[in-house]
Amino acid sequence: MEFERTDEQETMVEEVRRFAENEIEPVAGDHDREESYPHEVMDAAAEMGLLGAHFPVEYGGVDYSPLEMAMLTEELFAVDPGIGLCITSAGFGAETILEFGTDEQQERFLPPITSGDAVMGSGISEPHAGSDVSSISTRAEKDGDEWVINGTKMWITNGSVGDYFVVMCQTDPDADDRYSGFSQIVIESDRDGFSAEKITGKMGIRASDTAELVFDDVRVPEENLVGTEGMGFLQLMQFFDETRTMVAAQGVGIAKGAAERALDYAQEREQFGRQIGDFQAIQHKLAEMHTRTEAARQLTYKSAWSVEESSGQLTALASMAKEFASQVAVDAADEALQIHGGAGYVDDFDVERLYRDAKITQIYEGTSEIQKNIVARELLGKGI
Repeated sequence: MEFERTDEQETMVEEVRRFAENEIEPVAGDHDREESYPHEVMDAAAEMGLLGAHFPVEYGGVDYSPLEMAMLTEELFAVDPGIGLCITSAGFGAETILEFGTDEQQERFLPPITSGDAVMGSGISEPHAGSDVSSISTRAEKDGDEWVINGTKMWITNGSVGDYFVVMCQTDPDADDRYSGFSQIVIESDRDGFSAEKITGKMGIRASDTAELVFDDVRVPEENLVGTEGMGFLQLMQFFDETRTMVAAQGVGIAKGAAERALDYAQEREQFGRQIGDFQAIQHKLAEMHTRTEAARQLTYKSAWSVEESSGQLTALASMAKEFASQVAVDAADEALQIHGGAGYVDDFDVERLYRDAKITQIYEGTSEIQKNIVARELLGKGI
């Protein structure tokens, strides 16, 4: 395997980090405290080509590979996970349209994302169905040439700012098995019967919009069905292999940001007449943080490479990477705050925000416990 970045990749990483430091860092604290969506940063990100950067060029993207998207995600999250998530999730759900959608759907829904004119979301979780996706009850029934959707979705990224959503629906409650009765349908937010309620009071990633979605006899044309009816669950499992790899990259970014800040602070803060970085206890913390961050990065990069190569190992690697990198992120943020001491417990320093932001990587896109289940099933050949 090739471990050296190309010149183009190195330039991309430097440009993304510079963008994050210049455009995101100065306003990150304000958006976190106000729980406000960073529209001004999103406009700048669109000009920079960061929205939907993995989309094909014909849809306004840069055609970045999964590995390059992992690098991009890492740099954004190292500076601020909340706004980083806004940027990387502007086209959340688009992978399904790219893989299974029609040419018309791709031409209709993808270019507005890269231009910054639209935001997309994915409607999966429900109030009673999170990890158990096969228990969702949002229903889509055929009525002539339309789908009529009823139900509720919960914890939806971009929920109150999104223009359209790829929504997982039950389309055949009498299907022979628990996985065959689901389909994914694009639902626009301006449809009659659609409503979104912003969720506030989150522990972290507060700049990122999260909402509850309600569908009350929402009607959409039959051509909004993505792919084949009844294949939604299998589509979603493939989607998760890709998105879990990107959550792993988020974890690497948070760990990197925490480790960098801890190293800087250890060389500035003095106690007992010496820099605290001179003390072995602090040195061991720094060594452990940076070592485990690098280990998480390599596992994440291999998972991203496997996405591109359609490797048979992908499902296991994606879950391994997400579970490990998210734990590294939580641990690194915790140690960074510890190194900062009392100063790290208030929002004068970014580590307080990283500490709160890190935890979500162990929850969304499948909890850490679910990832371990998946890895074990793959090892034992149990499938889904």
